[in-house]
Amino acid sequence: MNVQTLEHPAVTTEPSTVWWKGAVLYQVYPRSFADSNNDGVGDLPGITAHLDHIASLGVDGVWLSPFFTSPMKDFGYDVSDYTDVDPIFGRLEDFDALVARAHELGLKIIIDQVYSHSSDEHPWFRESRQNRINPKADWYVWADAKPDGSPPSNWQSVFGGPAWTWDARRHQYYMHNFLKEQPQLNVANPDVQEALLDAMRFWLDRGVDGFRLDAINFAIHDPKLTDNPPLTSNGKRTRPFDFQDKVHNQSQPGIPVFLSRLRALADSYDGDRFLVAEVGGDRANEEMKQYTHGDHLLHSAYGFLYLYADHLSPELVEKGPAMWPGVDGEGWPSWTFSNHDAPRAISRWAEGRDEKAFAEMAMLLLVSLRGNVFVYQGEELGLPQAHVPFERLVDPEAIANWPETLGRDGARTPIPWKADAVQAGFSTVEPWLPVDPRHYPLAVDAQDADPTSILNLSRELIGLRRRYPALKTGGMRMLEAAGSLLAFERGEGDEALLCVFNLGHSPEAWTAPEGWRLVEAVNLPDPAATSLPPLAGLLLARSA
Repeated sequence: MNVQTLEHPAVTTEPSTVWWKGAVLYQVYPRSFADSNNDGVGDLPGITAHLDHIASLGVDGVWLSPFFTSPMKDFGYDVSDYTDVDPIFGRLEDFDALVARAHELGLKIIIDQVYSHSSDEHPWFRESRQNRINPKADWYVWADAKPDGSPPSNWQSVFGGPAWTWDARRHQYYMHNFLKEQPQLNVANPDVQEALLDAMRFWLDRGVDGFRLDAINFAIHDPKLTDNPPLTSNGKRTRPFDFQDKVHNQSQPGIPVFLSRLRALADSYDGDRFLVAEVGGDRANEEMKQYTHGDHLLHSAYGFLYLYADHLSPELVEKGPAMWPGVDGEGWPSWTFSNHDAPRAISRWAEGRDEKAFAEMAMLLLVSLRGNVFVYQGEELGLPQAHVPFERLVDPEAIANWPETLGRDGARTPIPWKADAVQAGFSTVEPWLPVDPRHYPLAVDAQDADPTSILNLSRELIGLRRRYPALKTGGMRMLEAAGSLLAFERGEGDEALLCVFNLGHSPEAWTAPEGWRLVEAVNLPDPAATSLPPLAGLLLARSA
């Protein structure tokens, strides 16, 4: 066998008794999952009606992207009421019904919480902007102009332009790391923290099993408003934001203190409530480790290692376990190949190869990684990135930066439920984003009836985590392999699994080592062959 053990220690992990460790979670983007009232937008009753589909995958839980009251400038990530459902998605009673049905099916429910900013239509901000002496005057980040009238610092927003907007009521600037309609909460303020804890408590009391914390490394800023230095990088720069080293408007030392308060609240409820952070940016690796270190902060974190990578290679995959070597006190990683913010993995990585074969290999690889797994809606169907014409774009980032960045709309189009139905069964009217014609043949009903479909294979592959404890919580040891082969072991001793993938475009010489038997394979027509074809993936267990 042409693989060798790399010179770094294996990661060992004790079997877990908490439900979330090694879990597979299915991400639902509510606007695009299922439209129950035919207004063109998905809703909570639509999700509830299709929970059986999610449960059939064998996943452990569901992560719901925002469904809270919002003017939808950033499609729910601009929250105007943290403790209510936006009418476009339904009512609180609909959410309660969703949670109840999910729990009947054995599914946990994780919901987004957006604590770094709110909508400018939130009552907190409306009060804060009235004057400088009201009770919520310091609930957001306000600052005086410089003597020449320019913004208080050089900080730039993610969506382009300065991270400051002038407000005539207070004769001050307010800060926003994203859209100007998303003012920055002053999370360093103890009163703000209490209000956010109250919001979390509201949903815990309604039975949610955990939270995904959006953009949490933006939550606290440098109170001195120090200018950011230039970023010395040769990476692609499409926004002013990309030119700065964001050391002062994010990633501040007060963030872990706030996270410890969130963890303490979660731990005060039974049922092992789960907290996972989304952490992006130039220091994501160190921040993910910092926010999950020990037993008093978050349980897990995920970044964008795989989400924005334009090429899948052994070297890319190996970066994940290298980031999380399993040292004492280290948190638990989470991984995803696609989500609502990134182009779908198939379209980024297939590189002209058969998309179905690639989807099969990618799903096997994803469930083989050490850590939690997030499967984005439609990934189980092998959906490619949808084409959305410019005139149908709604993503503010895409519109502002067209055509340099195509934005997020192509990953957010409706899920196809019925191959022969109007709007693929998502709705009876034109939906908020168009259904891509390529998605109709990949609809759930068509794939459900096809035993060779990626949907049915996804059910089998996700089920591997239940069949083999090594995949769920076992250690991970990278192996050195030739060419485009990726190889690693999961688990130890008799429970170990050998995972091998050909990520390249050409066959690679390979034979199974003695003492191992094949237990799962994709895109491997002849298990006895002495080479692996492109996009082949296989798992082997030790022979009895």
